[in-house]
Amino acid sequence: MSVIDALVTGATGFVGANVVRELLRDGATLRVLARPNSDRRAIEGLKVEVCEGDLVDPASIRRAVLQAAADAGATRIVHTSSVGALGIPKDGSPGTETTPVTLADMVGPYKASKFLAEQVALGFALKGLPVVIVNPSTPIGPWDVKPTPTGQMIVDFLNNKMFATLDTGLNLVHVRDVARGHLLAAERGRSGEKYILGNANLTLAEIGMLLAEIAGSRAPRARIPYAVAWLAAGCMEVAARVTGAPPLVPLTAVRMAKKRMFFSPAKAVRELGLPQTDVRTALAQATEWFVEHGYVAHPRKTA
Repeated sequence: MSVIDALVTGATGFVGANVVRELLRDGATLRVLARPNSDRRAIEGLKVEVCEGDLVDPASIRRAVLQAAADAGATRIVHTSSVGALGIPKDGSPGTETTPVTLADMVGPYKASKFLAEQVALGFALKGLPVVIVNPSTPIGPWDVKPTPTGQMIVDFLNNKMFATLDTGLNLVHVRDVARGHLLAAERGRSGEKYILGNANLTLAEIGMLLAEIAGSRAPRARIPYAVAWLAAGCMEVAARVTGAPPLVPLTAVRMAKKRMFFSPAKAVRELGLPQTDVRTALAQATEWFVEHGYVAHPRKTA
């Protein structure tokens, strides 16, 4: 990718921080948008210009939204959506960019917001703005500072807190491939098109087995029925309202787990050249990063 001037919103997050690193690796000049009180550990020490702003303050982000980009004559915009905004076939086959889906299919406000934002981006593309949409699946790897729900699952496993799994599945992908996919979308993506940035479809039990191989431990053998998980999460939600602390397992997360989030990245591989790093490597590097940064109470020697 050629040297460019770029603005990255969400740069302090997991995917955003890795996109920043890929852009810097290619020699780009960067400006990043960050809330005034945001956690900036993921981009600490990087050569970027930080532009402070907040999505609830329109005046502060005039230079960081689609209309402003159109007014400024942006040559390419990559909108980061999610596979959560896509449809899942009822026959169990992997979802694609064209699987039918509606707002009513969205579980929880996060997915609904992603779906609606995607519709806005598609609307701008129809008006001629050079917008390409990417739909990352479940990224794993370094710089998961918060961590994300999947990163927390890995941390819980390493801390011996993952005793059972649900009968569900995810499409895992190395976060570095997701980041590179953003750059490839900017370079090769077709305006108004969506691209799934994913890799391997794995059940939660299979992910547990891979983590066990990496950590040299045993994979969870118990399987929690969906109804039991739903009831437990509901109780946690009630307790959270009383204590003010976030629920250990949100009910929305359990509701989302009812369907296997399996998707096909074939279009992105074919049209963009999306890398397909072995998910074992992604899980191993995520494990190493969490251990090195103190997320694991009693680190074990990994395989």
